[in-house]
Amino acid sequence: MSDEEKMQLAAETYTADNIQVLEGLEAVRKRPAMYIGDVNIRGLHHLVYEVVDNSIDEALAGFANHIEVTIHKDNSITVKDNGRGIPVDIHEKEKRSALEVVMTVLHAGGKFDKGSYKVSGGLHGVGVSCVNALSEQLWVRVFRDGKIWYQEYAYGKPLEPVKVIGESNTTGTIVHFKPDASIFLTTNYDFDTLASRLRELAFLNKGIKLIITDERVEENGHYLSHTYFSEKGLIDFINYLDENREKLMPEPIYMEGERNGVPMEIVMQYNTSFAENVHSYVNNINTHEGGTHLAGFRRGLTRTLKAYAERSGMLKNLKFDIAGDDFREGLTAIISVKVAEPQFEGQTKTKLGNNEVMGVVDQLVSEALNNYLEEHPKEARTIVNKVILAATARHAARKARELVQRKNVLSGSGLPGKLADCSERDPALAELFLVEGDSAGGTAKQGRDRRFQAILPLRGKILNVEKAMQHKIFESEEIKNIFTALGVSIGTEEDSKALNLEKLRYHKIIIMTDADVDGSHIATLILTFFFRYMKELIENGYVYIATPPLYLIKKGNIERYCWTEEERAAIVNELSKDGSDKGIHVQRYKGLGEMNAEQLWATTMDPERRTLRQVTIENGTEADRIFSMLMGDDVAPRREFIERNAKYANIDA
Repeated sequence: MSDEEKMQLAAETYTADNIQVLEGLEAVRKRPAMYIGDVNIRGLHHLVYEVVDNSIDEALAGFANHIEVTIHKDNSITVKDNGRGIPVDIHEKEKRSALEVVMTVLHAGGKFDKGSYKVSGGLHGVGVSCVNALSEQLWVRVFRDGKIWYQEYAYGKPLEPVKVIGESNTTGTIVHFKPDASIFLTTNYDFDTLASRLRELAFLNKGIKLIITDERVEENGHYLSHTYFSEKGLIDFINYLDENREKLMPEPIYMEGERNGVPMEIVMQYNTSFAENVHSYVNNINTHEGGTHLAGFRRGLTRTLKAYAERSGMLKNLKFDIAGDDFREGLTAIISVKVAEPQFEGQTKTKLGNNEVMGVVDQLVSEALNNYLEEHPKEARTIVNKVILAATARHAARKARELVQRKNVLSGSGLPGKLADCSERDPALAELFLVEGDSAGGTAKQGRDRRFQAILPLRGKILNVEKAMQHKIFESEEIKNIFTALGVSIGTEEDSKALNLEKLRYHKIIIMTDADVDGSHIATLILTFFFRYMKELIENGYVYIATPPLYLIKKGNIERYCWTEEERAAIVNELSKDGSDKGIHVQRYKGLGEMNAEQLWATTMDPERRTLRQVTIENGTEADRIFSMLMGDDVAPRREFIERNAKYANIDA
């Protein structure tokens, strides 16, 4: 039977019998965070991803190539695809339409039947029924069997049976939903967040067109809309990620194959940076905690490159061993595997645990990379020279680390002299403020609650780690102070970026800088350092940004603080109800040092009144690209980014 005949048969036999019911939907509305992570902005966007996952599964099965996402003015969402359409015939066990079963029973769907979907991204999630349960309104249209089928729901319950509302000669599914405002803390969708995920899906699934439209924003008479389509898939993806880095090879190394029923795609290339940027995916899910596929890639990469370097005689003058880290410095790579029954582990269930995947990835990398090195001797020598340079720098970095640790032992506690520590020893209750400048640091020390708040002043702008070799980073006084204040180990010989989180002394690390351009730059430098060398702190939710006020408005005995231009305008308007702004004094805070200790405590440090912004990594690949663009050598894309986002920024003259 030809592939075309098999596809036709699969399309014809995708019926209610393929829909398997695993469990009910009772607990979703009672404990929504258990199913979608949280009820804030992340969980809100997760609803969209769940619906889009179903459409992507149709595309993976070969039945869809066009997906549209629309954000409506009321922040409701429509997702449309041109797949086969959800089955609508009667489900034998449930005695109702399969469409209603899919939309109202948790973990009910074709992806649990191996004959319907070989692999599924949505298996990692909770299904469209969860979206239905958490929506105040949802309706679905199915284009199938020459007809248009329709059902509407409220809070997860059907308002009427599935019915035919028209005829159609196309196939597909349209799902429209409005999140329940009584459950979510916010129902305002962020266009860039959704667009970033759709772009990622386009790269991971070449040949599929994904369109996102925002009806809340009009530009030149048209709604804001982006279209994503990739012909080369991961090759386009890696060129996008590395567009701001200087590449060491003319073209990326691309590997593709299938072994033991596991389709694999891997692309990699070296650049002049000092960071390792390896992104791994399973069934389109970003496995940012890694897993067996990443371990297989690293093992195959290290063994193959080391064997080639030894054969070529390039290591004969090296007086120390090369470590695994050395082979990955300046490496950007994307690993995408499709696994029929993925087993996820880790704190956020984003670590692949299937042992069989390690061997097949290792095998593919070993064979493909060995062929590449033999066929491209010039590029091979460039790569090995990069590895030797990394090993030499690591050797120097080890000496720098040993010096830091030796100084810590000699100085007793090992804590920086500038650190004003707190008395609390339980890290879950303690917080550390990284404060811009000695002056503001002094004010913060006076204003803090010394029982649980520690202060570490930072002098000037810390080293830009994006453009520095590792031993230079460990030699930086300010960075050494951050490491030693936090109490975490600086790294091991096996993994120079490994952190010993058990020794972390604070579970709230708060970046507190001036509310001006320099302050924003310093905060970005610190965040770059955390992202590149202490990412676990961000992933565990330990990193925050303080939000000092921009203005103090006074009129008589009235004092009001403002954090935005809109607040300032509203308060000035409120205080000048007589039509006059006479007697109103507006003070613009350009620095933390302009506030006294009481004001800094009241506005920025008091847990009862302050606002902290938690730093999260919504999309690791996009964060990687933005940090390399903001902090790298290439000026043009950085200027373009600033000009594009200037309307959101507060830029002082």
